[in-house]
Amino acid sequence: MAKKKKIRVELRKNRSQPPRPKQWTRDFQEHGFQDEATISEERVRSKGELSRHRTIIQEEPDTPTEPTEAGELPTTEMPAVREPQCQLGRVLRVHGLLSIVQADDGTIYRCAVRRLLKNLVTDERNIVTTGDRVWFRPALNHEGMIERIEPRKGVLTRASRRREHVLVANVDQLVIVMSLVEPSLKPHLIDRYLAAAQKGGLSPILCLNKADLADEIDLQPLIGFYSQLGVPTVLTSARTGRGIDRLRELLRDKATVFSGQSGVGKSSLLNALQPGLSLAVRSVSEVNQKGRHTTTTAQLIRLDFGGWVVDTPGVRQLQLYDIIPEEVEGFFREFRPFVPLCGFPDCTHTHEKRCAVKQAVRRRLISLRRYHSYMGMFTGVTE
Repeated sequence: MAKKKKIRVELRKNRSQPPRPKQWTRDFQEHGFQDEATISEERVRSKGELSRHRTIIQEEPDTPTEPTEAGELPTTEMPAVREPQCQLGRVLRVHGLLSIVQADDGTIYRCAVRRLLKNLVTDERNIVTTGDRVWFRPALNHEGMIERIEPRKGVLTRASRRREHVLVANVDQLVIVMSLVEPSLKPHLIDRYLAAAQKGGLSPILCLNKADLADEIDLQPLIGFYSQLGVPTVLTSARTGRGIDRLRELLRDKATVFSGQSGVGKSSLLNALQPGLSLAVRSVSEVNQKGRHTTTTAQLIRLDFGGWVVDTPGVRQLQLYDIIPEEVEGFFREFRPFVPLCGFPDCTHTHEKRCAVKQAVRRRLISLRRYHSYMGMFTGVTE
């Protein structure tokens, strides 16, 4: 049985980074404006960050854990829970400070998050996300308090203001929904989704929607290319019902997340997959041909034919989180045969002369479009 002990954990910083540009004072002095300035003791930059600590009760594992420099357990450990007083549930959706949690017996609770969890040091934008398995303490009127979040597997994340935005957790596969028209197809966004799926441990499925509005002959090179990469590709139409049966079989008994731009038809596809959902849908703007945000929060939906699906809000761009440029080549499997042939072991495939990857692009052994996607992710430029 695990022992319990008191530890000191670091809470979120009490001061954020200064919103103003740095080195204003130094630039002011270097340009010679100091002689004309009035005498003042005002600081251009705010004070440094302050840290806080708090004592919590932590389960001590049976196997020894390496201590940190201060001799304490890592600060990212979740606090212990009292199982007789808490229940295990799954987060269906998050609305601001409240999370809708479904217990294992099917009861729905409106739960707040324990303040200690919200203050723990983390790079995440929100401590709780859709799909999380959580321990919560139920209260009256089907309310509760989330006490602990179980470790995640199968996540879809992106970078948001230098922090990690976890869109969904504990899913098996990602359906990348792209429309062929209205809005137009963006292959570079598909490549970013494929990289995000690989990073998060998800199996990708490419869904090309609104097939009734496009010429199928023009789509064969694109479909063949991603099929060669091992990505199942489905042509669908929520209006005519094309591809719905095949998509339903791919989702059966799996936990799946639907993601893509606004207006590509994610909610319309889910309404076609399971009649009776009645998810809200909107048309594409006639001014800029961009989708309008209809789904405002990610929500977990149980499917009648087996499995779960998460409908997420539309995204305009997808920036990978916690990726260094040297890791990007690993997301392009067609690069792998040529990387060992490069003239330099640290070749970045961007400017080097004896680069086998660039030679393969010139010989059309690697898609030029995919190479442009690689360059965009390597330099951090979003489409």
